[in-house]
Amino acid sequence: MSANEIITGTLETPARLDKALADATGLSRARVQGLIEEGRVDLAGKTATSASAKVVAGTPFRILLAAAMPAEAAPEDIPLSIAFEDEHLIVVDKPAGMVVHPAVGNITGTLVNALLHHCRGRLSGINGIARPGIVHRIDKDTSGLIVVAKSDAAHEGLAVQFAAHTVHRRYIAVCAGHPAPGEGRIEARIGRSDGDRKKMTVLPNNSSRGKSAITHYKVLERLDDAAVIECRLETGRTHQVRVHCASIGHPLLGDPAYGKTPKSLRPALDRLGFARQALHAAELGFAHPLTGEFMQFRSDLPADMAQLIDQLRHIDR
Repeated sequence: MSANEIITGTLETPARLDKALADATGLSRARVQGLIEEGRVDLAGKTATSASAKVVAGTPFRILLAAAMPAEAAPEDIPLSIAFEDEHLIVVDKPAGMVVHPAVGNITGTLVNALLHHCRGRLSGINGIARPGIVHRIDKDTSGLIVVAKSDAAHEGLAVQFAAHTVHRRYIAVCAGHPAPGEGRIEARIGRSDGDRKKMTVLPNNSSRGKSAITHYKVLERLDDAAVIECRLETGRTHQVRVHCASIGHPLLGDPAYGKTPKSLRPALDRLGFARQALHAAELGFAHPLTGEFMQFRSDLPADMAQLIDQLRHIDR
């Protein structure tokens, strides 16, 4: 695999950013738009966020091109916890620590590698050879349920439901502090952070950037300086639960990107070696894309989160 490539220069013409970069680099406008969406373009030292932004000639730019990926993911014999499977789709209970699909830095050991072996390569080809069957994702360090399409018909049917926000998704999380009110609705646009291309951030709801996002939360149990909450998603944006909870002042415990663990709770997390966001995709429901039957699946809390909650019920300062 080759190393990352960096392209630098200055914009030659005043125009929309995607056109100006395409003119200056020889990349297609579609490629440039994708790089901006991924946070890989800097203008005058700041991460670019809008392909349609007007720019002036002479503006310095920097583009980080990802290292080349293998042409095709390789099947790997990795054990899977399977909640359901038929000829059209498979529902997997993903462990924390497993990446969903290969990307630079994680080309093996992913869910896709495991599914290619388990399904003998029979996965939907709609997302191409890099992400076969992948209709939605959950973060590497989030555990829980994910549905993968084995046929193109299933992929198309599931994609329609995700786009229409009719898929039932319920997460269990442990957050810092006690949200007040104990039940509420968070509606805030989510887009890529100006300061860190790997992070997302809340944007003004009238912003032309990012995408609308809605999370419904409810406190299930108050702990010592923390709370167990459920989050039901209307939308499914990148890092949505993590960003929304942090935006109301109650970041998820263990989250390395969006919040600091309160000092009073650090000993408990350290004793357990808990070093991931406390987030679990506990329920997933959708209409089977071929039969129309509504299907709902539940996943018990993994041992590390159950232990964390128990520890915070009996915290020893």
